[in-house]
Amino acid sequence: MARILAIDYGQKRVGLAVTDNLQIIATALDTVHAKDAVKYISEYMKRETVELFVVGFPKDLQNKTTDATKYVEAFIKQLGKAFPDIAVVKADERFTSKIAFRTMIDGGLKKSDRRNKEMIDKISAVIILQSYLEQKQNEQNRNIN
Repeated sequence: MARILAIDYGQKRVGLAVTDNLQIIATALDTVHAKDAVKYISEYMKRETVELFVVGFPKDLQNKTTDATKYVEAFIKQLGKAFPDIAVVKADERFTSKIAFRTMIDGGLKKSDRRNKEMIDKISAVIILQSYLEQKQNEQNRNIN
């Protein structure tokens, strides 16, 4: 089975997370500069097989697009051109940065370490991916019953 790659796209930084080969566990991969994201993903895919991209999609509390949505949509188009055979799933990313920050606090990270925005981006990507995996598992369980 191939991996799933999650992407928390930002105009400056992009957090990346991947599953294991069995698509059970989400793990932080890296944070890269936005302009280098497609190149980084391409290099990663030379070493690992990826079958799906899960991209965090920004919406506001009323489920409407935000200012950041257009940048994520443009990035998704870039992914489609660079990797036409790999599907892209848009995942709700509301509150992922806040959850990531809370995770850092709960994990006992010092205040100085919690200011590391690269760490927040990676954790956000993990949260996006883990949420996707849980949703997929719930759907499979519903289909079984």
